[in-house]
Amino acid sequence: MILDAARAAASQLFSPEFRSVFVKTLGLTVLALVALWFGIESLLEWLAWPWLQTFVPGLPSWAGWLSAIIAGIVLAVGMAFLVAPVTAIIAGLFLDDVAEVVERTDYPNDPPGRALPALQSLVLAIKFFGVVILGNVVALLLLLVPGINIAAFFIVNGYLLGREFFEFAAMRFRPEAGAKALRRKYAGTVFLAGLVIAAFLAVPLLNLLTPLFAAAMMVHLHKAISAREAARP
Repeated sequence: MILDAARAAASQLFSPEFRSVFVKTLGLTVLALVALWFGIESLLEWLAWPWLQTFVPGLPSWAGWLSAIIAGIVLAVGMAFLVAPVTAIIAGLFLDDVAEVVERTDYPNDPPGRALPALQSLVLAIKFFGVVILGNVVALLLLLVPGINIAAFFIVNGYLLGREFFEFAAMRFRPEAGAKALRRKYAGTVFLAGLVIAAFLAVPLLNLLTPLFAAAMMVHLHKAISAREAARP
């Protein structure tokens, strides 16, 4: 069930039906990252060298070059950390578009889901942003603990991303309380699906598409779980 959902989602990412959402999400993400790059770079240039001259007067000119190199390294690391959260908050605005494409192309005979209200979509996008930030901060802290660092990244992100994206897919057909109850009932399945999303998130460049992949995958997974629930006596 999980592998089928992941395979179906991956095959749809570059399909013509996804092209509009893909272009909007990727374009806005790149623009946001470029703006952040120049903004943070300007901030570092404004703070780093004057700060050094204030606390260590009489520095030679080469120290300015050294501080610029260090600032560049800090900027590169910071941007690598920000890729996933920025993508999450932008793609969060288009998750209903992704779900509608999957439902229309793969489940044309099923009743369509209900798009979330605009305010709720915005709140959900901000929530995704917070979840990804929290997951990566926790994972970074656990990197300092030998033996569990890589596992921590997958466990933390697997749980958080699986939970949030599954509840999004379920809320298109159920009230929020019902979506949460279904997620708790299938907690193991949702967590394993979240691990697949976390693995996708770990691939550079491909991680820009993580929210689109995750939303499509969880739509498929929710459909499979709903069919299983309906078949029960």
